[in-house]
Parts: sequence; C-alpha cells; structure tokens
Amino acid sequence: MMRPTMREKAKVMDADAIRRALVRMAHEVLERNGRADILAVVGVPTRGVQLAQRLASIIDRIESTSLPVGTLSIANYRDDIGRSPATHTASAHTAKATLPFDVAQRSIILVDDVLYTGRTVRAALDALIDLGRPQSIQLAVLIDRGHRELPVRPDYVGKNLPTSSREHVAVRLQEIDGVDEVVIEEPVS
Repeated sequence: MMRPTMREKAKVMDADAIRRALVRMAHEVLERNGRADILAVVGVPTRGVQLAQRLASIIDRIESTSLPVGTLSIANYRDDIGRSPATHTASAHTAKATLPFDVAQRSIILVDDVLYTGRTVRAALDALIDLGRPQSIQLAVLIDRGHRELPVRPDYVGKNLPTSSREHVAVRLQEIDGVDEVVIEEPVS
C-alpha cells in the first residue's frame, strides 16, 4: 500500500524542545533507578538509536559515567509487516543487535522516537528477551501519540501528542535529517 503524499500541518518541537525533553527524561531515569551503573540504553532503529545515544550522553554528563548503548533490530519480530500467520514462526525470530553488554542483570532503557500502536515495542521486548533476561526493561519515547493496539505504556515520555489516526508524526534528527524537529503531517487532499 502506497503512503499518500503528506504535508506539514504543525511543528510541535524544535531542537531546543527536544533537548529539554531528553534532559528531563534523563533526570527521571536517574530518579527512578537511583544509580547508573546497572543501566544500559538500547535504541530501536532508526531514530531511536540517535535518541538513545543522546539520552545516554546526558546521563553520562549528570553522573560522570559511561553508559553502554546498543542497537536492536526488530524486523524479524514484527507481526504487522509483510508476514502471514503461516510464515510467522519462532524459528524466523533471530535478534539482530549490537549490544556491547550482556542484558542479564541490567536495567534496560529501551528508546524509540514515536509510540503509536505498541507493535514496535512488543517486537523489541521479544527481541530483548531472546538475548537474555534483563533485571527490568523501561520504555522511553520522545513522542507518545496514543492509538494503542496493545497494552503498552511508556515509563518516560518527551511529549504526549494527541493525533488523529490519519495524521503522521515525523521526528527529524540532525544526525539523519539535518535538523532537529517534530512535526505533524497530514495527507494532501
């Protein structure tokens, strides 16, 4: 199914708002966990990886530490993209991760850019569990736009952004897009 042409409806965060949200989230992570030495940060591609690196960097500055940061590819765990029930088997699941740490006994901060239906998070949880048994998994998202299909709730949110299901939330980051901003897009009539 081809995605319709979209136009920008509203800019909801600029570079400074994104930075402030990440700083607040970093403080919330530290307040909840009490210490940084058991933490590891894992980003979900694409933009969750850059946000994870930024979040870890902020925590590093606050705590004078160096948090491990990893990347977790969830493509083989998605249940809503190009997969029929007949081809969806446990043997198809292979976690693709770049994690410079063992997940066991760590409190993992899973980072994604936008939380929508919850299916990406479900896939990421399955992939992480296949790699070991973390002490805990906490979810940090820059944008929570609602419309859940699964019972998923983030622990840390940069901004709650109610949207209609026809709108799209575009997170643009300097490392990928050349600009830091979050915009709401809508289909062109």
